[in-house]
Amino acid sequence: MGWNNWNSFGCDVSENLLLSTSEQLVSLGLRDLGYQYVVLDDCWQQENGRDQNGKLQPEPSKFPNGLKSISGGLHDRGLKFGMYSSAGEMTCARYAGSLDHEIEDAESFASWGVDMLKYDSCYHMGRIGTPLISFNRFKTMSDALQATGRNILLNLCSWGEDFVHTWGMSIANSWRISGDIYDAFTRPDDLCGCDPNVLSDPYCIAPGTHCSVLFILNRVAAIADRSIPGGWNDLDMLEVGQGGMTDEEYKAHFALWAALKSPLFLGNDIRAMPAAAYSIVNNPAILALSQDPHGRSVTRVRRDTNANKDTDTIPLDEWGVGETHVWTGHLQNGDQAVIFLNAAGDDLNMSCSLAEIFTAFGPGGSAPHVRFDWAVHDLWAHRMDIDVAEAILAAGTAEERGALLRKENWYNATETPYADGLRDGDPRLFGEKVGVVEAGGVLRASVQRHAAKVFRLRRIAKDGQEFKGKSIDRGVKDEL
Repeated sequence: MGWNNWNSFGCDVSENLLLSTSEQLVSLGLRDLGYQYVVLDDCWQQENGRDQNGKLQPEPSKFPNGLKSISGGLHDRGLKFGMYSSAGEMTCARYAGSLDHEIEDAESFASWGVDMLKYDSCYHMGRIGTPLISFNRFKTMSDALQATGRNILLNLCSWGEDFVHTWGMSIANSWRISGDIYDAFTRPDDLCGCDPNVLSDPYCIAPGTHCSVLFILNRVAAIADRSIPGGWNDLDMLEVGQGGMTDEEYKAHFALWAALKSPLFLGNDIRAMPAAAYSIVNNPAILALSQDPHGRSVTRVRRDTNANKDTDTIPLDEWGVGETHVWTGHLQNGDQAVIFLNAAGDDLNMSCSLAEIFTAFGPGGSAPHVRFDWAVHDLWAHRMDIDVAEAILAAGTAEERGALLRKENWYNATETPYADGLRDGDPRLFGEKVGVVEAGGVLRASVQRHAAKVFRLRRIAKDGQEFKGKSIDRGVKDEL
């Protein structure tokens, strides 16, 4: 979790941008919700790239005190420093890449105090085409980083090429599964090169730069279970607060990225963050899905589409009319996350049976979970009030902001890590109970167009019942 400059600033990077943003991460309480990494993306180098010794050089007009100074400032604030390069002869913005310079570049990153490397795939000199070729190209940097002796996370920005989801976990902490996101919920764009209706095409490579939230969700669905603790599918950076989507679309985008265990990197200018965006990305009940100790992604158990849709007459912002999803996944404490996504053009009533929700534990209703009652918790129920968010953003000092956050009793993951809060049943991580689904029953909800309902199901204990081989005795809480 953290922030990356690219979506808002592109090549307009500087020391001041990184340090002023880091101040905001701390004073707005975002660091204490887990947003720890400040990532400097492309365009940080001098135009000639390397010095006479072959070492990468930052642009002095942008970084007059050097990158070691940047990392020192971030570390002093309890943050971590992320950097960028490409496994090619050039970066995507055509600065010097790290291909065939992995050892010296890894040594530079370590000497600058880097904690994470986003490693792109532009200008790769044709070294793609099979999983082994791509694996070896990226593994060279992975090995070089490990050889420095510094713990540097590695994020592969390979856009899903050469089946990266089958080998990325062997050498990296996360790997991109699609082309670059842009600030649209369903709108198709030719620059996102794969056909959105041919989701299973494994030969669609270099899938572009204008991929909508819905496209990326459909792209990851078949490989969502490849995310494992320590290695995750990366759905690209968050667009919340950029202005191209509605509030409900941003809520759906954020919640699904969290539940799918994608790295959560804010992409907006948080120094000028809208209150609505702030109250989305600071929701601890949603962030607890992202940081759940089980570390496994939700998967899609249902996708319904309108097969007769006339794509020539559908407005671009309503692409996917008739399309709905149900995503669900197991959590560490035995709860179950369930997300109803309505990507259609109208509000809809959606439903899903417990048999479908727990199909991963046994098809056709055979999962033992189906025999229990489940309390339904709405994870957006305690979203920060907009007037509170506005007051925090308007406060003049970090101390005033901190006082307002303490007054609201807002969650602080620095003081109480999510694993501890979940174990201890901290109510701020569990939303609000809004109903019950009885054994063998159906979860139902009304979902606005281009929106998602996000639930945590919590098993209700009954006397004498057994679950996972353990009897539930009298006197235990009604809800576990």
